[in-house]
Amino acid sequence: MAKARKELTKPFLVPEGKGFNLGKIDPDETLGFRSKEKAEDLLAEGVKRLTELQDKLYAQDHWALLLIFQAMDAAGKDSTIEHVMSGVNPQGCQVFSFKGPSAEELDHDFLWRTSRCLPERGRIGIFNRSYYEEVLVVRVHPAFLAKQKIPRKLVGKDIWKERFEDINAYERYLTRNGVAIRKFFLHVSKEEQKRRFLARLAEPDKNWKFSAADLGERDHWEAYMEAYEDMIQHTSTRHAPWLVVPADHKWFTRLVVAQAVIEALESLDLAYPVVSEEQQAELLACKKKLEAEK
Repeated sequence: MAKARKELTKPFLVPEGKGFNLGKIDPDETLGFRSKEKAEDLLAEGVKRLTELQDKLYAQDHWALLLIFQAMDAAGKDSTIEHVMSGVNPQGCQVFSFKGPSAEELDHDFLWRTSRCLPERGRIGIFNRSYYEEVLVVRVHPAFLAKQKIPRKLVGKDIWKERFEDINAYERYLTRNGVAIRKFFLHVSKEEQKRRFLARLAEPDKNWKFSAADLGERDHWEAYMEAYEDMIQHTSTRHAPWLVVPADHKWFTRLVVAQAVIEALESLDLAYPVVSEEQQAELLACKKKLEAEK
């Protein structure tokens, strides 16, 4: 089953963004998986492996892993994070969800609020939305850029190119300091988003998930798709790649994301710390003392 998992990520990994075409990835793709039950078995196996790797990451305390999730509304970010990380020790995982910026955050540079939330060594950090909102929602809604109080002479026609450059430099800096990065765009179709919106409206227990603002953002669908494609073209790199994951079938999305996280952790050569001879002698003395107790 492990072999079957290893074929999941390659079609969706964008090691270098130049020339990437979002239209080449079908949101309905499942790579031939027709059985949701088999996928759930594979996911359970993957979660078990992820648990083992996360324990080593925490014990070794050298690396950190940053997972970034971006998507249109109702693409399944929350449920993907919940299912994929279900076996991870809560002490070794941190999740941050970024909404509209506060007044304090608007008084700082656009990377400030997320920089405060970066994972410590030994931990997995998850950003549910991130600094990438600055080249997505802010790009689609220029009025948001005006609220950032940036000196007018610094906001030119190359603002998005400059932000891509800043993001790439920032992510290169993080990776050079032991923070591995994987970025996920959960690619849901407009038709599937409509179905999920209607489901939220039809079920009282899910009404809280729906906002009229979500429908307003849907009106800008094409603009968002153009922004996502441009973002991936300019910020998918070998040290911090994007995975464009089909999201019309949540069970498949979770399977791909879980495998990508596993592969990221396996690339770090994780291992439990080696106990020195001096420490072993100390542990033996402690053991003898405990055994001698009446």
